[in-house]
Amino acid sequence: MGGIEYFVIGMTVMFALMLLHVPIGFAMMLVGFCGYATLVGFTPAASTLMTSVASNVSSFSLAVVPLFILMGSFASLAGLSDDLYRLAERMIGHRRGGLAQATILGCAVFGAICGSSLATAATFGRVALPEMEKRGYATSLASGTIAAGGTLGALIPPSIILVIYAVMTESFILDLFVAALIPALMAIICQFVAIYITLWRDPSLAPAGRRYSTAERIATAKSALPSIGFLVIILGGMYGGVFTVNEAAAAGAIGAMLLAIARGKLTVHTLRSTLIEAGRNTGMIYLIILGADMLGYFVTITGAPEAFVSFIQTAGYAPIVVITCFVLMYIVLGSIFDTIAAMLITLPFVLPVVESLGYSVIWWGIVTLAVIELGMITPPIGMNVFVLHAVAPHVPMSKIFRGVMPFILTDLVRIVLLVSFPVLALWLLQ
Repeated sequence: MGGIEYFVIGMTVMFALMLLHVPIGFAMMLVGFCGYATLVGFTPAASTLMTSVASNVSSFSLAVVPLFILMGSFASLAGLSDDLYRLAERMIGHRRGGLAQATILGCAVFGAICGSSLATAATFGRVALPEMEKRGYATSLASGTIAAGGTLGALIPPSIILVIYAVMTESFILDLFVAALIPALMAIICQFVAIYITLWRDPSLAPAGRRYSTAERIATAKSALPSIGFLVIILGGMYGGVFTVNEAAAAGAIGAMLLAIARGKLTVHTLRSTLIEAGRNTGMIYLIILGADMLGYFVTITGAPEAFVSFIQTAGYAPIVVITCFVLMYIVLGSIFDTIAAMLITLPFVLPVVESLGYSVIWWGIVTLAVIELGMITPPIGMNVFVLHAVAPHVPMSKIFRGVMPFILTDLVRIVLLVSFPVLALWLLQ
């Protein structure tokens, strides 16, 4: 058998293992190791695996992953996202749909901190959904807003997923953070537009809320000052060149812990549970990275990436046609897999094609994450929808899917713009 046959068999076995609920990291590592060992021998494969583990675990760039996870855990414990959600609700909640827009902003901040679309959807399903239903919001709009808002965190720095993409593609982390700023702002605006269009068609879906007094708004802003200051110092220091990304991650973890201590939220019990949660999340991410690394060795030695590039070039397809096919593929994968897994499974053979077409690796990272996150709310699967339904079982999935449709449409417009005009992601870098 040739390398391509081994590649096809390996991918088939890997997806079969995933369907059998084998953890994605284990499935990738098992297929990668066994396939590599079959082609080059057990001893070289074992040596490669040990080298991969040692290099990734000791990687200076990947050190930011556990630090950002720890920062997110402490920030969540300190109530940072609650502060900002409450502030947004006080400022714009009186408008028709204002509470939904405040939820979008809250999801954006929380998602950027925790790094997980699923966790964001679950958290705001418990916090924001009851509040919106109490205010008279239609269940479809409320649930659709939360499911869609959960997808925002992947592009908003400091995004763990962007860090992983940067490490796996040997890109500069800060370049990806800078490139993500305009697309992230576009994502928030598009979701605001989706809410506006929904209410323009049917104003009864969301009543106007209470208008808070100036004194109440000032009081809420004062209580949120520590959280705002924390974000300004960490993000401003990173973009302003005061911190490196690693230093910003370390400072953020310490700062979030001090904020939790100052608010009396950090006890021996909460410290223990926070560290355990951060350790579990870090272990899960590292397992996926190690599995993807080993899978990458196997895929490379089969010659599949080169064959794929050669086929595309020989066929003479226009670059935009190839990119469109990749976009459709990622929408499907995003509806089935977690964002990190969907990205890392495909990188070994997609990235060489993208580079051969003359596109920027930085730009492609932004497009990839935007498309995969869209898949998280796309029927018929949509992982965010399933998670939200699990948190709020009284909301039928049909209503959630109906609620996310306007967000899917505006997100498609955003992705078309990003693909058509790469400068939207690259302008700040230039």
